[in-house]
Amino acid sequence: MRITIKRYRNNLSTITEWSAPIVWHGTYNESFLKNYYARRNVAVGLIVFAVGRYIQYHLRGFLLSAEKFFMVGQKVIIYVMVENVTDMPWISLHRLRTFKVFEVRREKRWQDNSMMRMRIIGEHIVDHIQYEVDYLFCMDVDQVFRNKYGLETLGNSVAQLHTYWYKAHPSSLPYERSNLSEAYIPKGKGDFYYHAAVFGGTTIQVLDIVRECAKGIMNDKKNNIEAVWHDESHLNKYFFLHKPSKILSPEYCWDNRVGPSDDIKTIKLSWAIKFAHDLE
Repeated sequence: MRITIKRYRNNLSTITEWSAPIVWHGTYNESFLKNYYARRNVAVGLIVFAVGRYIQYHLRGFLLSAEKFFMVGQKVIIYVMVENVTDMPWISLHRLRTFKVFEVRREKRWQDNSMMRMRIIGEHIVDHIQYEVDYLFCMDVDQVFRNKYGLETLGNSVAQLHTYWYKAHPSSLPYERSNLSEAYIPKGKGDFYYHAAVFGGTTIQVLDIVRECAKGIMNDKKNNIEAVWHDESHLNKYFFLHKPSKILSPEYCWDNRVGPSDDIKTIKLSWAIKFAHDLE
């Protein structure tokens, strides 16, 4: 069957070759979505890790902006992973919204913190998250919500287009190209490059995502291999093999350092300003 690729502003695609929607601001009916999910009484989870100086410089801003813009009017549980629960800032929440705070161990390298979160997310989904929410987003803490981040983002498996690579040809995407790694994607293969700062889906689908990524990471570690972009490389391998059912445009995770773009009309979530100490 031949798939017609629909185009939006500036000739940007709104659907993939496998018929998954690519969500841009203005391509969805907010009232329809609100009515649809209201009948299903869904709950949405958001999991975020903050260790080291990310706690001091990014956690409060992320949580305050999430409270204002993330899934407004919906039942939301925000799962916060910190080194010490006393590091959790005090933030007043609206009705239907809850924090759950858990302690995690800080790894010696930031790369390991990033990669080990896949295993930890899986453990928490199995232990309790699968019984508490219908959908789950996993996000980096060094980001700030700027506008409503709503029901249009929900799907079975949700991937995020990377700011720097959303227009690039698959042959130039920064996939892991070493066939020694579990994250290997051959030259000439691939669809899009996805940012590990945002991914999600149903709780059971996210469990499959993180389990497969964690398995690939640990197999690489056993062989003394580290993928070029760490957990992000493994996430891209997962979505290469298991196509996402929904893709979010760069409006849902934008780096303002790129500057203005005619493609980007409404920024939903943006990268926070990075400092050298973020990686310490």
